[in-house]
Amino acid sequence: MAAQLLRRSRALLRPGAVLRAAAFGRREAPGSGISARRWASQQVLVQTDAGAGVAVMKLKNPPVNLLSLELLTEFVISLEKLENDKDVRGVVITSDCPGIFSAGLDLTEMCGRTPAHYAEYWRAVQELWLRLYLSSLVLVAAINGTSPAGGCLVALTCDHRVMADNPKYRIGLNETQLGIVAPFWFKDTLVNTIGHRATERALQLGLLFPPVEALQVGMVDQVVPEDQVQASALSAAARWMAIPDHARQLTKDLMRKPTAERLLRQREADIQNFVDFTSRASIQKALQLYLEKLKQRKA
Repeated sequence: MAAQLLRRSRALLRPGAVLRAAAFGRREAPGSGISARRWASQQVLVQTDAGAGVAVMKLKNPPVNLLSLELLTEFVISLEKLENDKDVRGVVITSDCPGIFSAGLDLTEMCGRTPAHYAEYWRAVQELWLRLYLSSLVLVAAINGTSPAGGCLVALTCDHRVMADNPKYRIGLNETQLGIVAPFWFKDTLVNTIGHRATERALQLGLLFPPVEALQVGMVDQVVPEDQVQASALSAAARWMAIPDHARQLTKDLMRKPTAERLLRQREADIQNFVDFTSRASIQKALQLYLEKLKQRKA
């Protein structure tokens, strides 16, 4: 079964090509020539195929896939569509931007805005994490570039993580380097992945791990050549999808619900803490300085 799913899902790898039903062992409808379904919002590209049961979701917010309010909203809507599609059982999440998976939270959403905007933005960040972390679908991150902070969090919510073996790429929760404290649910997600002591060290130092070190610490599950990232992710999805859905989903809930429920119980307080922290004059000044440095680098 896993091998069959893998053969089918590999058809998703043809860059820019439509998927043909013959690739999945089915006949095409006369005159159609297309078996895959695609849709695209402004910043999220999705391609699905009922025969494979797999969708590939690509983030497209160039140049670095910042998690803007718009992207967060489109991400959640796209995920909800896939969860409501009875033909989709697994999703590979990857990037359409070369060299970057996601650079994380969009600091412009956190700087020079109103408290109401900060609250709206943080609720959207929470919502994305909750939807990903508790998704009934098999989620595989195909990390084809650097993934700090919020980008790392997106990857950590997935069931399996495949990272490109490029020494220039990094992954980690590096908030302290920016003078920001990672929220408790960021911390909990990392603890559940790499353990308490490794998380304590990584968070306090704001570590960004190259691929081999990320594999050693358990932050990713595979490191593969860069041109094999998506193929390896599809292969991993096929292995996970070979398990009966009900058993896998119940086990996932058993492992993850306590962590998610901790945020749900404190969601409004967490939003208020974020607003209060972000609104501090010292934090606003630090964010402004950092954004100015980024502008100077681009110039």
